[in-house]
Amino acid sequence: MAKTTVANATDRPFRDPITDGDLPTRMLVLGLARHDGTILASDAFPVADACGRSPEQLRSCLRRLVAEGLFTRDGVGQKAVYRATDTGLAVLGAVTARAHLAHVQDVRGGGWDGRWHLVAFAIPEARRWARDELRDQLGRLGGAAVHNGLYVSPHPWEKDVIAAAEGVAASGHVTLASADDLAVGGVSDPPAVAARLWPLDRLAGRYRSFLDRWSHVPADLDTMRRRHESLPDSAFLPGALAMGLAYQACFDDDPLLPPELLPQPWPGRAARELLVASRRRALQIRAQHNRPALFRSFDDLIDALPDHREDP
Repeated sequence: MAKTTVANATDRPFRDPITDGDLPTRMLVLGLARHDGTILASDAFPVADACGRSPEQLRSCLRRLVAEGLFTRDGVGQKAVYRATDTGLAVLGAVTARAHLAHVQDVRGGGWDGRWHLVAFAIPEARRWARDELRDQLGRLGGAAVHNGLYVSPHPWEKDVIAAAEGVAASGHVTLASADDLAVGGVSDPPAVAARLWPLDRLAGRYRSFLDRWSHVPADLDTMRRRHESLPDSAFLPGALAMGLAYQACFDDDPLLPPELLPQPWPGRAARELLVASRRRALQIRAQHNRPALFRSFDDLIDALPDHREDP
């Protein structure tokens, strides 16, 4: 039986609208990047239109990406091709690397070697900006402050820390170390240390809110498939963006601690499983299979993982 595209598919399964502002547009544009870091305007404009973004919003976002040195532009209008610079490729690669780490840890369910990786720095007050920037960079890398000027991560982050220090010309003020034991305020049990240093309860609550908001999607998509209904791009593309944006809001603040350090069951893992299951089901019934797809790098990442779990 042929699939039927239902006119009211935008009401289900993706019931939540996309919030306004530049962040969704930026996420949309970066989500259209191909494997080599190129973005075709001919892909971007129809996808932006389906997601309720005006041509001017899209052009404004693309101009900012060029102004920030992340992309260069060849051509104009619908024929323009945006190519990622080395800096842009690094940004795209960092996003993929974090996603890969999260899913690999989910699949393995463990594997932490028990070592803590420490970074200490003492940058003079005269270079406070460098101190503040390094501190912010360590936070973005998932580190937690033990004390002023002392940060820790369970991951071997030395290479990234050195790059961050070099970026603010502070390499001579940074000390690196690792240890098998770490006691913070008299607490030495690793999960208890993690709970003390990272706001895991608050992060878990945000992931649970994501799950509560989007948990209906796989079942709704299964219902559409059983009815031989297809999902038009007017629902698929905005839905992919809205759900991806909601997940990313949690993921960006996640230090991606090893499972051994997290309370179990950890809702971050359930959120990723929900995202994967929803994505796969939506792609199966997407009406326009040959149209540009958002987040294709995410699909490739998931397909490349060994022994991945398809459904939550």
